[in-house]
Amino acid sequence: MNNYDSDFYGWTQEQADLLKAGRLSELDIDNLLEEVETMGRSERRELDSRLTVLLIHLLKWQYQPIRQGRSWQLTIEGQRINFSETLYENSSLKPQLDTILKKAYAKSVIKASQETALDKQTFPSSCPWTLSQILDDNFYPTAGE
Repeated sequence: MNNYDSDFYGWTQEQADLLKAGRLSELDIDNLLEEVETMGRSERRELDSRLTVLLIHLLKWQYQPIRQGRSWQLTIEGQRINFSETLYENSSLKPQLDTILKKAYAKSVIKASQETALDKQTFPSSCPWTLSQILDDNFYPTAGE
């Protein structure tokens, strides 16, 4: 039997084979539960990460209009797609979107401040946009909004 700690890949394949064969009593239940829970947290972190990068670029777009360029635009477009795909594949995260948005925005302010050299106080204390605006392909905030 493969060891969870020393041969994770082998352990996963063994667990899959046991599931396929219906040999449920032989499963490593404790470690399986841990891995399933970890997978769920991973998907939530992925959604949060995509939204954070998107918000960073929207903030930079709004607060450094002179530096707006194709690279930022493509990053915004790509992160909108990635966020939407991740949410579509994990629709049970929808009820958590308000919390995810608040946390992602707080992180994005810090990162945007680092990347722009603008003081954190330059940015609004809470997200100035709705999730609909953030995900709207035609939405690009303008300075002074």
